[in-house]
Amino acid sequence: MEETYLLNVEGVRKKILHGGQGELPKFQDGSKITFHFQTLKDDFERTVIDDSREAGMPMEIIVGKMFKLEIWETLLSSMRAGEVAEFWCDAIHTGMYALVSRGMRRIVEGRDPLEGQKHRCGMGNMFDYHSTGYADLDELQRAPQPLIFIMELFRVEEPWAYKRDTWAMSKEEKLAAVPVLHSEGNRLVLRKEFRQAAEKYQEAVICLRNLQAKEKPWEEAWLKLEGLVTPLVLNYCQCQLELGEYYEVLEHTTELLQKHHGNAKAHFKRAKAHAAVWNEREAREDFARAAHLDPAMAAAVKKELKLLGERVRKKHVEERKRYRGLFSAPGDVEARGAEPGRSALPPGAPRCAGPAAAPGSPRPSSGTPQPHRAAT
Repeated sequence: MEETYLLNVEGVRKKILHGGQGELPKFQDGSKITFHFQTLKDDFERTVIDDSREAGMPMEIIVGKMFKLEIWETLLSSMRAGEVAEFWCDAIHTGMYALVSRGMRRIVEGRDPLEGQKHRCGMGNMFDYHSTGYADLDELQRAPQPLIFIMELFRVEEPWAYKRDTWAMSKEEKLAAVPVLHSEGNRLVLRKEFRQAAEKYQEAVICLRNLQAKEKPWEEAWLKLEGLVTPLVLNYCQCQLELGEYYEVLEHTTELLQKHHGNAKAHFKRAKAHAAVWNEREAREDFARAAHLDPAMAAAVKKELKLLGERVRKKHVEERKRYRGLFSAPGDVEARGAEPGRSALPPGAPRCAGPAAAPGSPRPSSGTPQPHRAAT
């Protein structure tokens, strides 16, 4: 194939291995590009570093969303659907490849791609990249080098043609998505599809938290978003109660109460989670607090306290049955096993009519009555 330079791109060469179809797609901000890629070293063996086909999943990037390896956007924007092309890229374009590859590998392994990173500025995070956890990527990070990318473009979807992930949405899109997700979650709750409902509430919370991260805490804009977050978190916790995820409820309600001490519903839901995991004292405290903060909840609290008391009593009865006799002495067991009115001694054993005489004391004759002596 003829080798050509991409226009206005220094340090890149392109070779078309298989021609694409149709016109060049429109690559605009928000477009989603789906493709397979293979990364090779520019050495004699053309050593393979990564291969998305072997990983079993194609790659997706959103145009204009500051993908770490910016050159990939440029390469893909030169391709048609169905095209397979090989790109040689100089080291000036590949310095971030190790970090991009680490994230992709972790996703394939089912791990968090941001695991180990701290929430701070980009310059600060550079110091966390002393090791990627992969020896071949550490080598690339220490000494960036030219790389070869073989790419196959599957499709390019326009921004309105696919369901966009939260991170790819604009501020306006996130705000518009929240009430829709809230409504969908409520509908799923009515159908008792609690797991799916929890996912909707969680997605809505993520949208709002992303927006909150750009505001100054406790100022008007931040508080307005927080007011939208709180009911979504409470709905999410209700779903988790239904699913038996009690410790997750404890975590989220406690976090909520650290910011909103007077939220009666958060106290009530945390109390139910405490009760479910046998934290009786904490449950009673939270129930009492909920009733104090919102007298309208008194009837519900009374009902839950009654159920808690019944469960605790039942548990105590079961424990007494379980441990009865475990610490009893063997003699106690024998005595309990003897029939009323009968001796527990074995047949033929000598019976004693009265208390034994002290050693060395005179024994009275069996037929001679003894004179009564007054006590001195």
